[in-house]
Amino acid sequence: MDEIIRNIAVYALPVLFAITLHEAAHAYAARHFGDNTAYAQGRMTLNPLVHVDLFGTIIIPIALYAMSGFVFGYAKPVPVQFGNLRNPKRDMAWVALAGPLANLVMAVMWVVFAVLLTALDVNEKFPHAVAQAGLVTNLLIFAFNLFPLPPLDGGRVLTSMLPNRLAFKFAKIEPYGFFVLLALLYFGVLSFWVRPMMWLGAQMVELVTLPFTFLLT
Repeated sequence: MDEIIRNIAVYALPVLFAITLHEAAHAYAARHFGDNTAYAQGRMTLNPLVHVDLFGTIIIPIALYAMSGFVFGYAKPVPVQFGNLRNPKRDMAWVALAGPLANLVMAVMWVVFAVLLTALDVNEKFPHAVAQAGLVTNLLIFAFNLFPLPPLDGGRVLTSMLPNRLAFKFAKIEPYGFFVLLALLYFGVLSFWVRPMMWLGAQMVELVTLPFTFLLT
């Protein structure tokens, strides 16, 4: 029980920041490309309380972790009316990519934070553990959301790239996407996508932070 509480304390802020920036990025991108739906509903904000879903963000992840060590959750999805976008099919991809790319940016920020802790000779384990949790959490969200299955961001991107006829058929999967996703998670199939994508994301983060790391270490 002590270990569970300690891990929850370590991951609480990284997870809140990660989902907040992810959803806010969708809202900012949607408004930039012509859809004000999320902005009108107050979702274009960095206030985490606006994006948190009581069950999906808090209750379900904690219960799953306590029972099995496995974590799965979600935030309130940002409402986007793709028909309002200036070029709906093309801009759909940019709105979808905004979330995962925001997580890469936050992963960079956590690495910078970790380097600063080392440079300032901060020896307490907790902030270092939080920084590591922030990096892993954001890489995981980045990789997971790019899986090409609607309604995940990767599914939106693939829909945008497909010819119109195929895109229309592929989009019909969306009502069943959540159940397909749960099955893939249960059977461990999703790890064959998530692990390589996390590695790719980590390489990009390392490349961006390399100059900063070199200067401070």
